[in-house]
Amino acid sequence: MQFNLTVLPGDGVGPEVTNEATKVLQVTGKRFGHDVSLHYGLVGGVAIDQLGTALSPDTLKMCRDSDAVLLGAVGGPEWDDPKARVHPEDGLLALRKGLGLFANLRPVKVFPTLVDSTNLKPEVIKGVDLIFVRELTGGLYFARPKRQWQTSRGRRATDSMTYSEQEIERIVRVGFELAQGRRKKLVSVDKANVLESSRLWRQVAMEVAKEYPDVELEHMLVDACAMRLIQNPPYFDVLVTENMFGDILTDEASMLAGSMGMLPSASLAEVPQEGVNIFGMYEPIHGSAPRRAGLNMANPIAIILSIAMMLRYSFGLIQEAQTIETAVDDVLQEGYRTYDIMDEGKIRVGTEEMGDLIAGKVGG
Repeated sequence: MQFNLTVLPGDGVGPEVTNEATKVLQVTGKRFGHDVSLHYGLVGGVAIDQLGTALSPDTLKMCRDSDAVLLGAVGGPEWDDPKARVHPEDGLLALRKGLGLFANLRPVKVFPTLVDSTNLKPEVIKGVDLIFVRELTGGLYFARPKRQWQTSRGRRATDSMTYSEQEIERIVRVGFELAQGRRKKLVSVDKANVLESSRLWRQVAMEVAKEYPDVELEHMLVDACAMRLIQNPPYFDVLVTENMFGDILTDEASMLAGSMGMLPSASLAEVPQEGVNIFGMYEPIHGSAPRRAGLNMANPIAIILSIAMMLRYSFGLIQEAQTIETAVDDVLQEGYRTYDIMDEGKIRVGTEEMGDLIAGKVGG
């Protein structure tokens, strides 16, 4: 098989971790006889500096012409001026909207070797294996009106949380489809006691549930969900959320796995179904971590696991995906750690060294 992949390294530690991910992908391709073709583009702050925009039409077209997209991270303090005309995150939002990537999958799995490397009790996080399905192209981040203005009494600003029945139906369906292949338990996260958009969300979720009688559906308020994630995380299997709720909850959930540097993600343009390859964009959930940039410190595991998700969802290459996941587990079991998951008695390595170790396991 030939991979036609657009790579968008982005800002901060993005280029460093992306380099390790493509290294592992190339080794995987060589082992299993796949031809990997990489095409590089600019997004985020580096695109603003060089092109005057966070995402150029040419880069978006390159992404559309590819089989999948690999993204590093965007942002940094040099582009943080709230009065600026354009921000690095504009490029990220434009990618999601322009590529129709409405379903963001964020798995949270605690590696057995890391149960003692978090701030939580090992007995609380042992066996955690859940996945978030975050709606990615609607809600508070995209709806209009969204503006700031001056009044006689001072400045005001507004953002809107708007969802259509169709937007809710398709993302909830992703949750049900994933739940059918797992423990058949779906938690739909909302704020239906306050928000009208959440009340519609709950209504639509109940309607779609009738098509999946083998899946248990539970509704949970977002604040209760945030508490339960820390109190009893093994309780969860699949969670489906609104855009902003998912953004916040998955950052919280990353602490179950020890670090944001451990969590991959897949942003898909279709409902995932067995045997169907789907266009997607793959990225770690962490940000650009500008203070770590250029120091060979960032954890590349999240983006390497994102490569495994790419092979699974966009190319249907299950064995190849499992090979990468097993390689990550093997390296962790041997005691190698980047700074963010470092523990007493373990071997500290940098970004490049961790990538080399995992690639070495993949290559056999």
